[in-house]
Amino acid sequence: MGPYFLRRLLIAVPSLLGISVVLFAVLALAPGDPFSEMATNPNVPPEVREALRQSLGLNDPVWQRYGHWLWAMLHGDWGFSFISRVDVDTLIWQRVPVTLAVIGASQLLALAVALPVGIMAATRPYSWFDKLANTLAFMGFSLPTFFTGLLLILLFSIKLDWLPFVYRADLPATGWAWWWEQLRQTLMPVLVLGLFQAAGWTRYVRSAALDVIRLDYVTTARSKGLPERLVVLRHVARNALIPVVTLVALSMPQVFGGAIVTEQIFRIPGIGSLLIDAILRNDTPVIMAVTFVLACLVILFNLVADLLYGWLDPRISYR
Repeated sequence: MGPYFLRRLLIAVPSLLGISVVLFAVLALAPGDPFSEMATNPNVPPEVREALRQSLGLNDPVWQRYGHWLWAMLHGDWGFSFISRVDVDTLIWQRVPVTLAVIGASQLLALAVALPVGIMAATRPYSWFDKLANTLAFMGFSLPTFFTGLLLILLFSIKLDWLPFVYRADLPATGWAWWWEQLRQTLMPVLVLGLFQAAGWTRYVRSAALDVIRLDYVTTARSKGLPERLVVLRHVARNALIPVVTLVALSMPQVFGGAIVTEQIFRIPGIGSLLIDAILRNDTPVIMAVTFVLACLVILFNLVADLLYGWLDPRISYR
């Protein structure tokens, strides 16, 4: 597995380079200027604005600016924000833990719902449980996250006044009280993202489990007198997880996209809200760094999926 892992990392390097070239070119050719507010400020002389642009290299050709950015990135210098005047890596590492906590909890919730419900629906096809699971899955998948987020806010925050609808990074509580308040303010965003993903994954798990149930080795296991629970867990569930791993890995861009919308709804100070704020203010270094980090995470999750294949299916060998 070691040589295979190294080969995949080497393949990821040109992929990341290509992604960075496309991102940098798109941002460079996009309309707008991060110093547009300064240009309309009469207190800033034109020569000062021009000197500042020259010092930041904004007047250089695109290829030269990309070379400077790539060289700085390789040396751990991600630049600094034009708006907040703070290092970009500092801004990102302040926001990443919150985003990963929300996304991680939502994906665990999605798997905890989709796997048992999908497998149970496949073992009881066309039963009332299967029909109910399919109906709820279609309803959950058809409702966008911003709509369900607003519904939960109206119900649990405004109507019942049970949960806060604004996420606070500076909770005044400590100890167990802090964990309780953290759970209360994280519950709704995790439910919005997790149930949306669970709706789509349930249908996929059901389809994959139905394909496995019809195979000969499952029939052979049942003919040997193995309990149905053991047949489902050992032979059906494990083999049905192989295509689900691919689905989960390839769904990561969609998950991060949904997290950006959810963070805006619940005012979560995560990497999604940082990206939206940087886009609105045309803060190019922050936009470039955040999108590049998201691309790295997507490639990382695909690598993890490839490594999980060998654990789920012993027939797969890493060569």
